[in-house]
Amino acid sequence: MGRITERRRVLRIKDGHGTERADTLVGEEPLEIRVAGRAVAVTMRTPGDDFALAAGFLVSEGVLTRADEVARIAYCTGTAPDGSNNYNVVDVRPAAGLSLPDITLERLARNVYTTSSCGLCGKASLDAVRTTAPWPLPLTGGPRLTPALLAALPDRLRAAQRVFRSTGGLHAAALFTGEGDLLDVREDVGRHNAVDKVVGRALTRGDLPLSGTVLMVSGRASFELVQKAVMAGIPVLAAVSAPSSLAVDLAAESGLTLVGFLRGSSMNVYAGAERLQLPAEPPGGEGGAPGPAAATGASGSAGQRLAR
Repeated sequence: MGRITERRRVLRIKDGHGTERADTLVGEEPLEIRVAGRAVAVTMRTPGDDFALAAGFLVSEGVLTRADEVARIAYCTGTAPDGSNNYNVVDVRPAAGLSLPDITLERLARNVYTTSSCGLCGKASLDAVRTTAPWPLPLTGGPRLTPALLAALPDRLRAAQRVFRSTGGLHAAALFTGEGDLLDVREDVGRHNAVDKVVGRALTRGDLPLSGTVLMVSGRASFELVQKAVMAGIPVLAAVSAPSSLAVDLAAESGLTLVGFLRGSSMNVYAGAERLQLPAEPPGGEGGAPGPAAATGASGSAGQRLAR
């Protein structure tokens, strides 16, 4: 089975002088996702949590919504050239009697390649998200958050990135409660894969919709990441970098709170600002001291049952 990290010899140049040394690289291998033996996607990913990745991907595409819809997830044998198991093909077997949306499977089968950087090529439009979302849209409720709480999340995410510390080459997605407590964190060479792993683990625990949680991601907030949050019922998505225009459009339409450029005490709120608790302006002045790093209790089915 492919490893999460691999060692390579590199030529290190500093101040004009070169020395050979060993370097740790993040692993990247293809994973083919099948549903009942039918190939629906190939994604470049960091090996590990492959079953969760497959389940989370199918949640984001509207194929799965509950744990009891899955009978079994397993690696396919005999997929390597020599007939052995290379652990790069996963088959999701639906529960007996479950009627899968054929139109969704057909659409996925026509777009079977997804890179580690951009998500599924030729993704569906806003209309497709509206028609396949298993939860009523726009999303309502969810946690009420202070800017101070949001500002603390990037450091908490970075502290939990175990593999990033040794490679510097991984994205991460973390799920927090409305009070800022870490529920789960996953790493992958692709941002969307990391989110799928978090969502897939929540699906297998029966924790969807994740309506009382905050999803924090490294890098930018693309349309695909907003889509995955909406399909999992997550009401708040925060990113350390910029969102795309389509991501903002989908967030606004779906009732998602979208926060970008979350760095230090500054951030941009692109949609769903009603979930933020801003400090009252002092009389005769502008602004005010940041509120305490706390938020009111969040409702939703996800809770401390999730674990790293």
